[in-house]
Amino acid sequence: MRSTIPLFKRLLIAVSTLLVVTSTQAQAPAHAEFILAVSEGTSGGLDHARVIAKYGSLADAIGRALKRKVQVVFAREFSSLEEGIRSGRFDLVLARPSDYPARAVRDHGYQFVASARPDGQCLIVTGKDSALQTLEQARGGRWVLPEKVAYMSKFCTAELRDRGIALAAEKNVQYVREQAAVTFYLEEKLADVGAIASYSGAAKTLEKSGLRVLHTSAPQPYFPLVAGQRVSPDQVRAVQAELTALPQSETGREVLKTVGIQAFDTGSGERLRGLLGWLGI
Repeated sequence: MRSTIPLFKRLLIAVSTLLVVTSTQAQAPAHAEFILAVSEGTSGGLDHARVIAKYGSLADAIGRALKRKVQVVFAREFSSLEEGIRSGRFDLVLARPSDYPARAVRDHGYQFVASARPDGQCLIVTGKDSALQTLEQARGGRWVLPEKVAYMSKFCTAELRDRGIALAAEKNVQYVREQAAVTFYLEEKLADVGAIASYSGAAKTLEKSGLRVLHTSAPQPYFPLVAGQRVSPDQVRAVQAELTALPQSETGREVLKTVGIQAFDTGSGERLRGLLGWLGI
């Protein structure tokens, strides 16, 4: 049966439909999902499947705010983390140590979203039976720190600098590969005072190791989340609202428990932007 719509009107409808489809395609994003890169630094030991399982629920929460699927990618090596940030391949980065997200913001146009609570701190520790009672008394003693290039070593060096102790001027400073080795040196009386991260496994076993905290540093952002240029400022604010609300529901609290943090802090952006300057890098 021939259409009763005049030919001219049919052509007009067809052209209008084509223009709508073309306009919609032009506005559609070039990719259907965002990529969230996760790095747990050198302290993890997780494989890709476990990282997806651990952070999948967090990615889902972020995806709800973005109205887009968020795919978790495990950045096992720092080199791959840096490459993904530099190239903009990662839309979101959740990483420790914190200097990597800080460089993403300073050098590669990423936006601060949130950091984890509690903040990260450097703990200056000594033996329970040590005569040391103040940080000043540790001057001239036998120091042990994580390897010199490690973030926490730079963190603790900056803190000590602010407290008037220049490690470069100390005559007996040893650097070891892992923070567990720091506590070993102290337990075996091979050092008088050491430095570890507040969020490290070593910090969780101080009592068992027969050690105590001599000094706690100023707090700095821990495990920051930053967003790349494909994420708009409005989307960043939506993600921040979603993350801030997580402790208010049982489902959200389960997300935080799975990731291993207490909450997200969306007010630590200025401190993250100042972190590299404080570290002197």
